[in-house]
Amino acid sequence: MTGSQRRIPFRCSDVSLVHFRGPGLPVSIKKQVCVLTLLIASAVPLEAAEHTSGPDWNDWSAASFARAKAEKKPVFLYLEAVWCHWCHVMQDKTFSQPGVQKQLAEQFVAIKVDHDADPGLANRYRDYGWPALIFLSPDGQDLVKRAGFIGPGPFSALLTAVAEDPTPEARSAAAPAPKAGPSRLADSGRAYLLRRHEQSFDPDLGGLRIAQKFMDRDGVEYSLQNLAVPGERAKAIKTLDAALALIDPVWGGVYQYSTGGNWQNPHFEKIMRVQAGYLRLYALAYRQLGDPKYLQAARDIQRYLIGFLRSPEGSFYVSQDADLNPGEKSAAYFALDDAARRKLGMPRVDRHQYADANALAVEALVTLYFASGDEQSLAHALRAANWLLNNRRGSGGLMRHSKTSEAAPHLSDSLFTARAALSLYAATAQREWLQLADELGAAIGKTFRDDEAGFVTEIMPTGVPLQPRPHLAENIAAARLFNLLFHYSGKAAHRDSALHAMRFLAAVAAQKQVFEEAGILLADTELRTDPVHLTVVGAKDDENAGALFQVARSSEGSYRRVEWLDRREGDLPHADVTYPDFKRPAGFVCTAGRCSRPSYEPEDYARQIDRLTQAAMDR
Repeated sequence: MTGSQRRIPFRCSDVSLVHFRGPGLPVSIKKQVCVLTLLIASAVPLEAAEHTSGPDWNDWSAASFARAKAEKKPVFLYLEAVWCHWCHVMQDKTFSQPGVQKQLAEQFVAIKVDHDADPGLANRYRDYGWPALIFLSPDGQDLVKRAGFIGPGPFSALLTAVAEDPTPEARSAAAPAPKAGPSRLADSGRAYLLRRHEQSFDPDLGGLRIAQKFMDRDGVEYSLQNLAVPGERAKAIKTLDAALALIDPVWGGVYQYSTGGNWQNPHFEKIMRVQAGYLRLYALAYRQLGDPKYLQAARDIQRYLIGFLRSPEGSFYVSQDADLNPGEKSAAYFALDDAARRKLGMPRVDRHQYADANALAVEALVTLYFASGDEQSLAHALRAANWLLNNRRGSGGLMRHSKTSEAAPHLSDSLFTARAALSLYAATAQREWLQLADELGAAIGKTFRDDEAGFVTEIMPTGVPLQPRPHLAENIAAARLFNLLFHYSGKAAHRDSALHAMRFLAAVAAQKQVFEEAGILLADTELRTDPVHLTVVGAKDDENAGALFQVARSSEGSYRRVEWLDRREGDLPHADVTYPDFKRPAGFVCTAGRCSRPSYEPEDYARQIDRLTQAAMDR
């Protein structure tokens, strides 16, 4: 039987699928997949459930694939999220069945992976949501992929079909997409992405024009960077205001997203990537728009991070479950006040301390410090950053994802730590943070660079036969990081890395199937322009120089280069501007190829920054 003739239960149809846009955010898209409803799955029972500990799972390792090859069995990869309601249901209703366990043991090499523990695999199969049910050949070829919960009867039938015919499922043929494009978007490409940015916005409810409601962070940041463009201010405000409904009014923190085409039906899991993304964006919004409710939103998220996800060492845990009791919906629980919730118990907190999640938390807390001047936010960020360096710095200059993940590095850990380090340099003017970002950038370029374009999301463990792939959201972040790192360091290698990431983004944009259009636009715009460059010249123990630096670091915008030149420390790492040597501290603004006159007083410096940055935005 050929792949085109094979009969897999529940043939695929054109259905809506939750796709994760960027790190951990869903977008509903049309895709040829099978999504089985609980109603259908429950209608085909196996023997009465005999709740056991579940299948005998294997590790994601060379040994598992070697075993599959030796025994001539397909690999079944169960990619779960430990905070995911439907993953709990899959464990309880399907994997608890002795018949399912027997089939998996006899006919497959069954592997279970927590997607937070392996961000590279999560990126690879993100289109299939959580849980993702992936069948692979022993040589790593995708055979069959399914999304979401499947009940025991249908899942048993699926196992039988794949075991009987382990050949790749037929899919519509498509011309191979180019892996590399130009290092700049063509005018036509930018125009297409701008149209997509406009058309995907929901003018009535805010957010994207889809059933799942969440804050598209790149989209809102693009609007905040382009407030002078007609309509962008209104877009940003509409979404920022609507997304306030996702903030837990009791404990703080933000739920992942809402279903049903409105903002009132949240999925209650709280994931660090979502917390950090919203915290950073609300802090940016307060700095740009000045509305105090955005500062309050940022503080509510910070309150949750410090109260629920911070470890005794000052690092951060990765998530809190959506369910109080795994597999049982928790809307009634989250409607309670603090005392009533605590009386019933606490949804499980995943106490893993992953490098990428901690780095995102650091950057977000530093952004809140920029916006509010809250010294505690900076203190929390510094403590977590130092924990990262002491506990997650690995070999080759890279960051380790976890305590035991030295052998298979992930791009996200080093990429987000470099971003966090750059933000700390802008906050503290301590050059060791810029040095860390520079070292991580060099290590990323050496380890993760794809030969054609972009940077791959992970390096597979030795003996695991899957080819690494670039991931769109990570390459957006990489292009923006490397470009800013070039401006801070002056090193051409970082500029080259930024352009290399952009070539991947341009190739993806050319396919005209883009969900991260605003992120690609942000990266392309930043590569075409210099950041606003704010420099204070004066001794770091001078009180007036400190006041000028506070003005610089609290200025508007997310695309900035903020530095403090104390001549006792030598020239700035990228000494592209020669500053006069005055007898007293002075602040300068350089943008669009020209620099301001010196400002000696904080009030005057703030006016100069506003005037010149506004002029640059208007151009």
